[in-house]
Amino acid sequence: MTKQFQRMVLAWLCAAAVFLLGPLAAKGQMPLPPAPRRTAPTTNITVDGSEAMFTTMCALLAAGFESNVSAANWHPLRARLREQMQHQQGPAVDAVRAFYKEHVVRDSGATLSRYIWFGLLSGPAPKFLITLRRDDLPTEVLALDGFSEILSNYYEEQKIGRLWRDLQPIYNREIEKVHDPVAQIVFVTTGYLRQLQDPTTPRTFTIILEPLVGRITNVRNSGEHYSIVLSGSDDIPTDIVRHAFLHFLLDPLPQQYPHVLAVKRQLYEKAAQAPRLAPDLKDDFSSYFAECLVRAVELKLKRLSPGERDAAMDRDDRDGYLLVRPIFLGLAKYESSEPSMALYFPDLVRGINLPAEAKRIEGIQFASADRGQNADDPASEEVTRHKVAQPTTVPNDADAIAALTDGERRIAEKNPRAAELSFQKVLARYPDQIRAWYGLGLVALLDHDGPRAKEVFGRLTTGEHAATEDPMVLTWSHVYLARIYDDEGRQGLAKSEFQAALAVPGGPGLARQAAQKGLEAVNLEKPVERP
Repeated sequence: MTKQFQRMVLAWLCAAAVFLLGPLAAKGQMPLPPAPRRTAPTTNITVDGSEAMFTTMCALLAAGFESNVSAANWHPLRARLREQMQHQQGPAVDAVRAFYKEHVVRDSGATLSRYIWFGLLSGPAPKFLITLRRDDLPTEVLALDGFSEILSNYYEEQKIGRLWRDLQPIYNREIEKVHDPVAQIVFVTTGYLRQLQDPTTPRTFTIILEPLVGRITNVRNSGEHYSIVLSGSDDIPTDIVRHAFLHFLLDPLPQQYPHVLAVKRQLYEKAAQAPRLAPDLKDDFSSYFAECLVRAVELKLKRLSPGERDAAMDRDDRDGYLLVRPIFLGLAKYESSEPSMALYFPDLVRGINLPAEAKRIEGIQFASADRGQNADDPASEEVTRHKVAQPTTVPNDADAIAALTDGERRIAEKNPRAAELSFQKVLARYPDQIRAWYGLGLVALLDHDGPRAKEVFGRLTTGEHAATEDPMVLTWSHVYLARIYDDEGRQGLAKSEFQAALAVPGGPGLARQAAQKGLEAVNLEKPVERP
């Protein structure tokens, strides 16, 4: 069932590629690629059930979770299985119930959140071992330390594997109903961002159908793995699915350009004072900017009247999402340009008028913290983020950040001399600054100075000065080095560099795509002997 959905998503993406590249081909700027002759690869976007999540929820129901809640409006499967689980008997069931009592918290939503996190991060049956390192685990999973063994025993004793297999027809029907709405969301969002998915990247977006969770949408972000747990197909929360998918697409961009964002930090410091701003965004500028960017793109994708859009941006201002409005306005220039959002992003950030926005937000009155929601209601929980820290090599120095930003702007303007002056200014204070050295490599490329470019990118890929703490720089440096070797007719070295680029953990998608295409091209080339 997952492969079928992946093929559908791939078909949507191929249609998006024709839609996006067609106008350029008509202008003679870019030929359309030939139809692929081989079977298309799978994508990293899936809709499926999860045996680990199912088993976790069975154990939770067996332990007595929501035993006193009316099942009148429940999914029929959930109501039936709660009755069945409550009557289970055996030593493993007793152990599950004892563990639940020892770890239950007053807030039922927080209790459910713990077990959903566990189900998402569990390995396959029958062991259900956690897949992340302990240091990377969210606190919710750490609170359930030791549950894997208990769940494994419960799975074997109660023959949950057999039950899971018997229920597959029900799950398959639910998943089939979700295919078209999700594929449409993927098509529209990737089309707007001009961003095709790279199936070789470790980043994943997974929608898990699990009726036992109940009528609640749970969105989880664990580093590079994004997950949504839906209760069924009757009422698909398309707005939440789209919001989560946009985060999947856009979250990496602020992390790749922290020095570009840093110039706008003054606006963020004001926003962090908003009572309604999500707590996890008050000390994380990168995630805050990603949230504002997602909201701005949503306003472009939703069919809203001008009045409705203005009202939405007014609410965002009052809630502390102050950058939604300037980003929304900046998207007009993006729409009239040709690059993908992944390439245009630095220009979008730089286009925010800092003095004008600082003056505008002075008059904004933030809304009070009371949202009129019951914090104990599990349905109030929609999004939970768990971020794995992203490494950065940008110095905490305003002058250096400004020089790096200016250097990148000059590179975009194809002004190598001005760019070189900016990067050298940074290196005068920080001789080993990785982003500045990377900038000099780009300057050498603009100057068509192959030996100098090879020297700089070689420094950034090997030895004591290698950019091992900056995946963006390391990946692209391997790619550029490979291209230089390919131009020299040294296909063996080019192939090694392209392979090294693909092996960099956390490398940006565009760089990985460039490396994959370069590797395929090198494999097709015949060695050329140079005199």
